[in-house]
Amino acid sequence: MNLMETTPFLFLTIVLLIAAVFDLRFQKIPNWLTFSTLVGAIVYHSSIKGTEGLLFSLAGVGLGIAIPIVPYLLGGMGAGDAKLMGAVGGVLGWKGVCLAFLFTGVVGGIYALVLLASHGWLKETGKRYGTMLKTFFLTQQFIYLPAPKKEGTPRLCYGLAIALGTLISVYSGMGVR
Repeated sequence: MNLMETTPFLFLTIVLLIAAVFDLRFQKIPNWLTFSTLVGAIVYHSSIKGTEGLLFSLAGVGLGIAIPIVPYLLGGMGAGDAKLMGAVGGVLGWKGVCLAFLFTGVVGGIYALVLLASHGWLKETGKRYGTMLKTFFLTQQFIYLPAPKKEGTPRLCYGLAIALGTLISVYSGMGVR
């Protein structure tokens, strides 16, 4: 890989590290980071490959925002997370953002399990989901049992999962176009 090919990945690495730190520290991913990354990615790809690069980047942005829009609308993900995935898509294109999202989902699931276990809620959560599963098989109806309200509920900073999942997909060679 030459410098022109590695530049977007190094840029994305820095952006993701900043996003993870902001999310862990402030539970927010700043707009200045996501929007500047998105615009920078579009400008970069357009200047390198013209219209083809523009379309590559725009397709990635569109899919990067479209994939997490349902979890965002259901309250399971913040707007900053969705915008960050759009920025990732701008850099990696539509194929790269799909892989990044898959790796992010795996990392996010592991992160959630570790968070639940570290706060002693894994067993309770397992019982609750087991009850929901049994109810579904017996009645063919899905009945969601919400978690009991607790003080000090840990917050999943999904920007960290996005950063790790994306970096794994990129540096494992799978996210390279």
